[in-house]
Amino acid sequence: MKKPFVALTVVAIIVLALASVGPIVYKALTDPGIKTGGLHTGDASAATTDVNGTWTIIPNAGDNTTSVGYTFHELLPGESRSTSGTTHDVTGEVTVEGGTLTAGNVTVDVNGLQTDVEKRDINVRRTILHTDDYPTATFTVSTPVDITGVPDNGEPGTVTVTGMLNLHGVEKEVTAEFDVLRTGNRLVIAGTVPINRIDFGVETPDFVAAKVDEDGELNIRLAMEKH
Repeated sequence: MKKPFVALTVVAIIVLALASVGPIVYKALTDPGIKTGGLHTGDASAATTDVNGTWTIIPNAGDNTTSVGYTFHELLPGESRSTSGTTHDVTGEVTVEGGTLTAGNVTVDVNGLQTDVEKRDINVRRTILHTDDYPTATFTVSTPVDITGVPDNGEPGTVTVTGMLNLHGVEKEVTAEFDVLRTGNRLVIAGTVPINRIDFGVETPDFVAAKVDEDGELNIRLAMEKH
């Protein structure tokens, strides 16, 4: 006579467990994450230093703090939404000579990428980006960029940058438009780079609940000072 009672008790425990875990799983799948923003120009001022020289990426710059991340669409049952991750673990520098950006390199610590759900971050690092094997992503400018058209009065300008992106062990040439701001003693560059994750060998597990689009973007904002 005790067996039905035991069975019902087990079922009740399972239901309660699912009820408590369900919201966590749903949150991990549906929260929008943390996205790297574009330029903030509200408190920009006129440039106080010449644009020529070597500019080094700095970690903190107020609203224009350096960060690099990704945004991809997730296809969920009955809806489609975007998910983003970002990191401030970014280093590098650019060189400007005669108003032309002649060289530039950026290195991103992929292990530092964060959304707003820690379990999702761990999953992305381990099963999607394989950061144990590919701990960094890099971008190297491959074509000189004329930046003489960028104003020195605190207003942003736009340039087109071409370079080699190395992600997940695969290197490909990419081209994108970037907003450039000269403000005070800083140079800030921000923009998005469209990418197809399959081109870089980034596969995602086949989950029943969610599927990640192949096409997405890298979100980039770099604050720099001359040293």
